[in-house]
Amino acid sequence: MKIEELEAERTWLAFEAMRQLRPHLTSTGFVKLVNDVQRPEGYRLVASWDGETGRVAAAIGFRQITSLANGRHILVDDLSTMPPMRGRGHATRLLAWVEREARRLGCGQIHLNSSTHRHDAHRLYMRAGFTIPAFHFARRL
Repeated sequence: MKIEELEAERTWLAFEAMRQLRPHLTSTGFVKLVNDVQRPEGYRLVASWDGETGRVAAAIGFRQITSLANGRHILVDDLSTMPPMRGRGHATRLLAWVEREARRLGCGQIHLNSSTHRHDAHRLYMRAGFTIPAFHFARRL
């Protein structure tokens, strides 16, 4: 299992994994959104490769931000694993990679949001040491 950060010209490699979490996106739309909008805002994309198939098995997208409440921290926007690859440690290793990067950057915390129906993901996050310190509210406009 290899983990590496994807540069802009390789963003497309994470699409199949991210499509599992964000099915509304097309391949072209995903690459354009990540490269033209999110990367300039600090978004970074890291992939975990399956050693047998040589394809991206899971991907994590995150950014470093600073807020009054949490200081400098990492916010994980996206974490997704291809269904046949789930349970093999890809997401756990990606979270560990992000933790090492957060420490290197001098961040004090890692935050992520997860939809309320994603119970398997919640178990993964709890095993990885995450807690639920707040509710996240949203309002569509």
